Amino acid sequence: MGYKIALVKGDGIGPEIVESAVRVLDRIGEVYGHDFEYKEYLAGGAAIDANGVPLPDETRDGCLASDSVLFGAVGGPKWDHLGGDERPEKALLKLRSALGLFTNLRPARIYEALKGDSPLRPDIVDHGFDIMIVRELTGGIYFGDRGRRDGDGGCEAYDTEAYSVMEIERIAHVAFQTAMKRNKKLTSVDKANVLETSRLWRETVHRIGEQYPEVELKDMLVDNAAMQLVRNPSQFDVIVTSNMFGDILSDEASQITGSIGLLASSSLGSGTRGLYEPIHGSAPDIAGTGKANPIATILSAAMMLRYSFDLSREADAIENAVEEVLNEGYRTADIASAGEEALTNEQITDVIINHIV
Repeated sequence: MGYKIALVKGDGIGPEIVESAVRVLDRIGEVYGHDFEYKEYLAGGAAIDANGVPLPDETRDGCLASDSVLFGAVGGPKWDHLGGDERPEKALLKLRSALGLFTNLRPARIYEALKGDSPLRPDIVDHGFDIMIVRELTGGIYFGDRGRRDGDGGCEAYDTEAYSVMEIERIAHVAFQTAMKRNKKLTSVDKANVLETSRLWRETVHRIGEQYPEVELKDMLVDNAAMQLVRNPSQFDVIVTSNMFGDILSDEASQITGSIGLLASSSLGSGTRGLYEPIHGSAPDIAGTGKANPIATILSAAMMLRYSFDLSREADAIENAVEEVLNEGYRTADIASAGEEALTNEQITDVIINHIV
């Protein structure tokens, strides 16, 4: 069966890591009999340099015409002087909006072979953890009214947090359905003791929860959740939360795994098309050196197979290959200990491909 994939490589190490993921997908195609058709589009700084805008219409339309999007990373110091709407990062926000993507899934797990790389104490890490963070992606304070005004103390700046029942309902359904496929435990994170939006969030999540009686639902305030992630991460299965809280907590979760270079993500809407990307940045300082870790992007491609193409067996093959490679001691520069050999981007990709049989 054929699948059309839009490749948005972006800036910095983006082209390198996306190319690694493409090579792994091609291997999956060979082994399992699939045909992946790719078309490249510009976004971010590369698009600014070529077309003067971070997200050209051609890129938006090409992604809308694809079955899914594999995204690298955008941004870098070269474009830091630009205004907010002109910056490379705006491409990602606009693309998510154009594709109608309101859910961000970020898995955070500790690999057995990398437990020693986690900043957490060994007695905490030994319990292991495998968390799926479900973050609302298109509402909340990032998309509310904002501006500046005169105040008693001079110029004031404001950003407005707002959520509708519809926005909360649809992300809650995704979270409960995700929990049903895992260990049937869901933690809803809010700030209901202070924020009115969080009180509506909690009320709505509980009402939707009545439709999923098998799922154990627990509320947790965001400050406590931040503490519990480092105190006892194994207590979590699925976490659902708002845009800003999810942004912060998912980055925290990425650090306790030992390396941000291993963490994938997917952004989904009401259909099957999604946008898949590593959670790390463009790292322009190591672009072209071979030091980039492609594993997060490769695992993002696995999420594409699982969530957009319903190819769970193929996704398992990639995830198992990555774990086997790590268990056998292969490392990239970001996860290599002193004295360990660090493989280049291409070398670690070769090893992963050889484990897909």
